[in-house]
Amino acid sequence: MYNILICDDEKDIVSALKIYLTAEGFTTFEAYNGLEAIEAIKNNEVHLVLMDIMMPQMDGLTAMVKIREISNVPVILLTAKSEDMDKVLGLTVGADDYITKPFNPVEMIARVKSQLRRYMQLGAGQVKEEVLRIGRIELDDKAKTVTTDGNPVNLTPTEYEILKLFMENPGTVFSPQTIYSKVWKDVAFGAESTVAVHIRHLREKIEINPAEPKYLKVVWGQGYKMEKGRE
Repeated sequence: MYNILICDDEKDIVSALKIYLTAEGFTTFEAYNGLEAIEAIKNNEVHLVLMDIMMPQMDGLTAMVKIREISNVPVILLTAKSEDMDKVLGLTVGADDYITKPFNPVEMIARVKSQLRRYMQLGAGQVKEEVLRIGRIELDDKAKTVTTDGNPVNLTPTEYEILKLFMENPGTVFSPQTIYSKVWKDVAFGAESTVAVHIRHLREKIEINPAEPKYLKVVWGQGYKMEKGRE
């Protein structure tokens, strides 16, 4: 099922939305300002955001701009009746819809499902497969295991996350800085040498001949990629 991020500084509203959404089978994450919402999106797989406009530390409109820099996940704004200009501005900077408080639970669920359906049909968001297979390599994300030719491979958590990133995006070239920010979730200081060491260790574990890798390829001057469907 899909993961919904609820962001509102009023805890009663967050609790009510959580009850309605979980009753429909959705998994929910909670945030109480725009900064927390951005962090939640960076650190979790989120398929839709319900977000208030007026919040402390970072308001919903500012957060909306920041979210669009990192994700195209659908965002439905939660607005007061007096916030007509904010509704227009929210849609202008990238929100997909808005719901006026106090909201009707039936309407809210209908709008959430409509946005999710549109998002998935466009192919912008897809629930990730738990078992990924490329050539000899199989990664089971539920069991957190990796095998090559059916034989278990012992990876560190960091090596696992790097491999998972590549297997979820075969053929995509990732720079060392991008790999570092996605896996370490930190500023990419010294990323190139750090990532290179982990890539080398990973090749030693999954490649038949690490000196001539068939899967984890370097793209000179750009980064690394996972070759599609190598046997």
